[in-house]
Amino acid sequence: MSKEDYYSLLGVEKSASEEDLKKAYRKKAVQYHPDKNPGNKEAEEMFKKVSEAYEVLKDPQKRAAYDRYGHAAFQQGGGGGGGGFGSGGFGGFHDARDIFNEVFGGMGGGMGGDVFETFFGGGGRRRGQDDGRRDGSDLRYELEITLEDAARGVEKDITFRKAMRCEHCSGTGAEPGSKRVTCPTCGGAGQVRRSGGIFTFTQTCPTCGGSGSKIEKPCNVCRGEGRVPKNTTVHMKIPAGVDNGTRLCSYGHGEDGVNGGKPGDLYVDISVAEHDHFQREGDDLYCEIPIKFTLAALGGSIEVPTLFGKVSLKIPAGTQTGKVFRVRGQGMPNLRHNSSHGDLLVRVQVEVPTSLNSEQRKKLEEFAQAMGDPHEPSKSFFDKAKKFF
Repeated sequence: MSKEDYYSLLGVEKSASEEDLKKAYRKKAVQYHPDKNPGNKEAEEMFKKVSEAYEVLKDPQKRAAYDRYGHAAFQQGGGGGGGGFGSGGFGGFHDARDIFNEVFGGMGGGMGGDVFETFFGGGGRRRGQDDGRRDGSDLRYELEITLEDAARGVEKDITFRKAMRCEHCSGTGAEPGSKRVTCPTCGGAGQVRRSGGIFTFTQTCPTCGGSGSKIEKPCNVCRGEGRVPKNTTVHMKIPAGVDNGTRLCSYGHGEDGVNGGKPGDLYVDISVAEHDHFQREGDDLYCEIPIKFTLAALGGSIEVPTLFGKVSLKIPAGTQTGKVFRVRGQGMPNLRHNSSHGDLLVRVQVEVPTSLNSEQRKKLEEFAQAMGDPHEPSKSFFDKAKKFF
C-alpha cells in the first residue's frame, strides 16, 4: 500500500512554517493519545504515522528531500540517499517516544523528566509519600481609583474573601491527634497505572490527588482541606502615575498554602475612572477652558485648574477658539520616574454672549462699525479662498 502524504497526515499546507508543523503535531498527538483511545489499534497506528510525518518535516534537509522525491527519499536506495525508515518503522530516525518528549517536553506545566513516561507509564516516576503540602493560589483583584488618586498616589484597604489556614487543625487538614498514612490505592506512588493496547500509561491517583498519602481522620472544621474561606483586608500603597492596566503585586497575600505550603500572591489590577474635566493620554492631560470673547480679543491672564492646584495662563491678544496652550509639568507623574511629569494641554473655547442689554448692544455695534462692515469676511479668509479656487 502507498504511504499517506505527510502534510495531509498533519493537516497542514505544503508551505506550513516550522511553528505550524509543531502546533499541528501537538494537536494530532493529543487526538490519538492512547489515554483517550484505550485499546484502539487505529488510533495507536495513527500516533505512529503523525510522529513519523513530523520527524521528517521538522528537519529542513529531510523536508527538502521529501518535497522532491516523496517517500522514496527515505527508502533504501531511494533518490534521497538511504538512511530511511525502511521496514523497521522509524529506522535511523527517532522513535515516537523521542518525538513526543521533544515536542511536549518544553511546554512547561511542571511535568519534568520523561514526558512520555508521564503520559504512557512504563516505569513512571515514583513520587513517594509526602506530607500533603501545597502552595496557595495567586489571586486577582480589580481596583478602581480616581484620576486625582492616580496623580498623587493613594493608600487603600482592600477587603476580599480567600482560603485561609484552618485554626482548628493548624492547616494540616487532619483532626488534632490524627496523622497522614500511606494511600491504600496507589501504595504511596501518587499515581495509578492503566493499560491501553500495547501501552501502559499512568494517571494521578484519584484517592490522594497525587500526594501518595491521605489523612487518617479529616479535620471536622475544614473537612480535610486545611483551609476555610474567610474575609481579609490588605493595605495597599498605590504609587503616583498608575494608569489603566497597571498591575501591582502584594506578595504573600494570595490564598494560604496547605499544611505549611507557601501562600500565593495578590495581584491588583488598576483602572482609573473617567474625569469630568481632564482627559489623559500617556503622561499628558487635556482639558477645554471657556474664555470671554473680550479676553480673546484684548489678551490677558486666566487661572486654569490642574490636578495639583491652579496655575496662571497668559492669553495673547487675538486668540482664536480652538487654540491649544501647553502648561509644562502639570500633567501626570511618570510611574517609574515620579520627578518627571507630563504636560497639561489647554484648549480654549471663545464664548460669544447670548444675551445683551441695550447699552451693551449699542457699544458692540459701535465697535463693529469701527472695525468695518461686520458682515464682510476678513482679508485672511479671502486670501485662503483664492488658493482654494
